[in-house]
Amino acid sequence: MACTIHQPQTTGEIAVRRPVDYVWAIARISIGWIFLWAFLDKTFGWGLATPAERAWVAGGSPTTGFLKSTGENALGGFFGSLAGQPWVDWLFMAGLLGVGLALILGIGTRIAAGAGSAMLLLMWAAELPLENNPFMDDHIIYSIVLIGLALAGAGRTLGLGNLPIVRRTPWLQ
Repeated sequence: MACTIHQPQTTGEIAVRRPVDYVWAIARISIGWIFLWAFLDKTFGWGLATPAERAWVAGGSPTTGFLKSTGENALGGFFGSLAGQPWVDWLFMAGLLGVGLALILGIGTRIAAGAGSAMLLLMWAAELPLENNPFMDDHIIYSIVLIGLALAGAGRTLGLGNLPIVRRTPWLQ
């Protein structure tokens, strides 16, 4: 069975959308918002997950809280050693912003799905062993959905994925 990326049927220049295309598009935008909100809250400390005094713009480290809390976990020593490293903070924040914007806009959905899944799987690994399940948690579920978004071509519905330049440029899809 071959794996192909969904291409909507077209009638002339008009793509025919199915209800499932809109479900994938809403999932894409929703997960994009989760990534973008994490970037905004960690950057400016709007007080929901990050207090203002720990914001990145106030000199806080967006990775320290989570990575330091992994100390007792199976890979806690490794992840704890990354906490607060400027290069880790910059990569993490660039990932949150890039994945969030790409998913919301519907451009670069494939790259965003790969990068987002990598970030989520690293966060999953940092929490091992899991408290409430032998292996499954929301990080894995979100990764599966991100892969589904990429395979479904979800950027073409309610996004900029139908722009001619995006359709002609594989890495922008």
